[in-house]
Amino acid sequence: MLEWREPAIVLEAVAHGEADALVSVLSARGLWRGLAKGGAARGKAGIWLKGNMLAARWVARTAEQLGTLTGELVHPAAALAMEDGVALAVLNAACALAAGTLAEREPCPAVFAGLARVLAGIDIPGVPLPELVRWEVLLLRELGFGLDFSAQAGGNDRLAYVSPRTGRAVSLSQAGEWVDRLFALPEFMLGDGQASLADCLAGLRITGHFLARDVFGARHRPLPTARQRLYELIADRLAEGG
Repeated sequence: MLEWREPAIVLEAVAHGEADALVSVLSARGLWRGLAKGGAARGKAGIWLKGNMLAARWVARTAEQLGTLTGELVHPAAALAMEDGVALAVLNAACALAAGTLAEREPCPAVFAGLARVLAGIDIPGVPLPELVRWEVLLLRELGFGLDFSAQAGGNDRLAYVSPRTGRAVSLSQAGEWVDRLFALPEFMLGDGQASLADCLAGLRITGHFLARDVFGARHRPLPTARQRLYELIADRLAEGG
């Protein structure tokens, strides 16, 4: 018999039969799927909501089997996100990206830890959105498409743009006549500074471009609808005055 027990995040849950659910979870050991018996029933459905953080247990007789999942709720991120439209959109986008990019049963401790940070602060105003952008940068790196912010800029010069072709940061002095073809690079993506709604939209534009082109595009699939909706929501909020 094979078994593991550890913290996990619910990425997807689909009803299976009358009361069970087919569930995908993310833990440090990767993306795992399993059957949650009774997971669609009224008494347990709340546990398996997308974004919830659980103390999970996966069991199977052989490695080839789907396995059975059970879990105890640790952090009700799904319920907390319901209070705010942006938080809910962040949660849905993050779970869709993880479910759509990660290979099954391949360890990804950094991606899991980063997503856990996003969800841990899902109900704290101003936290989920910039944390999501930082996590998307990490996700790209872990998938082999890291953005390069290592360029040096001295004096009054500073890193201010990202090349949509190479993913490398470009300084003010280097941009020159190419400035209209570059992505604006918000400062919070270079460190832990504060991020405005406009900064977050600029960050989403950068990471969304590379996710769509290099990750989903390479698989002939579009960027997840939940991620597109998040971008549109933030753009609309800005257009309305924030």
